Amino acid sequence: MVEHVYVLWDVDGTLLLNGALAGSLYDEAIEYVSGYTPGGTRPGEHGKTDGQIIAERLAQYGLDSELHDAVGARLDELSVIASTGSHRREAAPGVPDALAAVRTAGWTNALLTGNSPTRARAKLGGAGIDLDAFDWEHSFFGDRTRQRSEITAAARAALADRPSVIVGDTPSDDLAAAAAGIPFIAVATGIFPAEELAQTGALVVLPNLVQGLPQLRAQLDALAVAGA
Repeated sequence: MVEHVYVLWDVDGTLLLNGALAGSLYDEAIEYVSGYTPGGTRPGEHGKTDGQIIAERLAQYGLDSELHDAVGARLDELSVIASTGSHRREAAPGVPDALAAVRTAGWTNALLTGNSPTRARAKLGGAGIDLDAFDWEHSFFGDRTRQRSEITAAARAALADRPSVIVGDTPSDDLAAAAAGIPFIAVATGIFPAEELAQTGALVVLPNLVQGLPQLRAQLDALAVAGA
């Protein structure tokens, strides 16, 4: 018997190409809520959850941590606005076919992302990706978590021993997947090159979801058989 596989997709850099406004929306939300105007450049925050980024920025700016929920709510609002304008996100190459291949095999597409449900829906829908392609009940979000490993731990607990795999674009995805004992497939459509992702514990590193679709299917087939 072949087992049902849950494919847990990261959003930014995996299903969607990274956007130019990604980092600035956090500061816009903080300024709106607190009145404080952040300035200066920031180091890369790829692979961090929304919850972690908000917490770290509030601490850096010397602002009350109790503002966290209000900042997150404003971030949701800004993401919805951005998704309908000229700054809406673009789907990574091959995403519709990859999602369709998972469904055709009888498996489940779900999300494992540092975003909130509202942000994920806004960004994916704005990019023209079918929101009904995902099982939202078995998706996992990081708007309130400080570490990505908290999301993968929740996924492991919810999915129990059912075969699952995380598809993401950063070494942080790999570390969090390993901490929860979930296999990881890397895709080099974010800022990390394939050579760097090859140094992780990924089952395979896909250049993208067009060239890499046959390898993705093969890895999912193997997981389904191994879980039987």
